[in-house]
Amino acid sequence: MKPYILAETNWKNVKDAVYDIAVLPWGATEAHNYHLPYATDNIEATAIACEAARMACDNGAKIIVLPTIPFGVNTGQADIKLNINIYPSTQMAILSDIIEVLNRQKIYKLLIVNSHGGNDFKQIIRELGSKFPDMFLSTCNWFQSLDKTKYFDKMGDHADEMETSLILHLAPHLVLPLQEAGTGNAKKSVIKEFAEGWAWAERKWSQVTEDTGIGDPSFSTKEKGHRFFEAVTDKLADFMVALAKADKNNLYE
Repeated sequence: MKPYILAETNWKNVKDAVYDIAVLPWGATEAHNYHLPYATDNIEATAIACEAARMACDNGAKIIVLPTIPFGVNTGQADIKLNINIYPSTQMAILSDIIEVLNRQKIYKLLIVNSHGGNDFKQIIRELGSKFPDMFLSTCNWFQSLDKTKYFDKMGDHADEMETSLILHLAPHLVLPLQEAGTGNAKKSVIKEFAEGWAWAERKWSQVTEDTGIGDPSFSTKEKGHRFFEAVTDKLADFMVALAKADKNNLYE
């Protein structure tokens, strides 16, 4: 039993506990090339949030990790079979209900640990933050927290070497042999401004990639995944400790 994980603890431990932060892992259910499971983002979100919370608690933070939300925004993947989409408006409704509970119970800090590129909580946080002024709402994308070039040979952003290595470390029994994976080749937009990063349009996934992957997974190893997992969770744990210690009414100097 891990008392910092809500799904694994019990009322005996929770009823008198005081928490600095509630952590909400948020993933997605979607195809990840041919070789990774549909739950890849959820496996990563849960494992990374829980391990970071464990280390943060060991350093004095009082954290409770909520169950992972398993569905994300997949509007650009509507024609990929069983990619489960929920709209940003649905995410706002879910978050509003959760925040109402936390606010009522005087847990005034919430950190969303995001594990899916299609999720973007910034505008939702702006709106809900104004509706719940006592709450301090924050989000992070763990997959953007480190320079991946220091850990991996091939860069990508979906079922790539990084994600494949992580799942080889976290759930190897769910990974097909790498020779069964697609190449992860991705087509580039004919409009150069999108590639430059200052203009944006949603990608039509099935037009960009044939195997649903973006990034070559062939160099993946569980050893790379283990090293990256340790680095990511260490950095996220430091962030959790800083959030726990911070006075939400005195955040600037």
